[in-house]
Amino acid sequence: MGLLSHVTEASGAMSSTQLISAVSPNLASVGASRAEESWFAIQTLPRHEKKIAASMQQKGINAFLPLLPETHRWSDRQKVVHTPLFPHYVFVRIEESPSVRVSILRTNGVIKFVGGLNTGIPIPDEQIESIRTIVSNGTSFYEHPFLEIGRRVRIRGGSLDGVQGILLAKNEDLSLVVSLEILQRSLAVRVDGYQLEAA
Repeated sequence: MGLLSHVTEASGAMSSTQLISAVSPNLASVGASRAEESWFAIQTLPRHEKKIAASMQQKGINAFLPLLPETHRWSDRQKVVHTPLFPHYVFVRIEESPSVRVSILRTNGVIKFVGGLNTGIPIPDEQIESIRTIVSNGTSFYEHPFLEIGRRVRIRGGSLDGVQGILLAKNEDLSLVVSLEILQRSLAVRVDGYQLEAA
């Protein structure tokens, strides 16, 4: 599998790996101030992810949609298009409120909450935080087969400080696999040179 490279541009410019994060971009502060809220995944119709994330923002709902750049080439030109890292899914942080759920489900293009009889299963904060840290700071990573077993570790120091995942050795190179269990999807990032500790 090829590595997906991301280059963060100069200060004030948008990173080549973009995120749609509505209402509150700082997950740590959100966790502190809204402890009663949880992250959920909502399934969307194809090519509706960006519209739904924008709709969530208009409703005052904290939404998270990681985007990756893809270069589309034609005979006379090429264009960089930002596509969802997890197609057909948008993440929302909401409180346990039937009215909020109904508002989300009535949004054009939303199919359902992922898991649990359409009520959804909460996603641990650290899984969303780890995905966000990896895709937003210019770290190279690649998709990895979903992995549930192995030693869970936490990175200490550097740009990936606090990221948690499963440590595995691949071709004598240490890689950290970060999984979103609810979607059965994983990313792998090389962690040679980082300080690791048991999580």
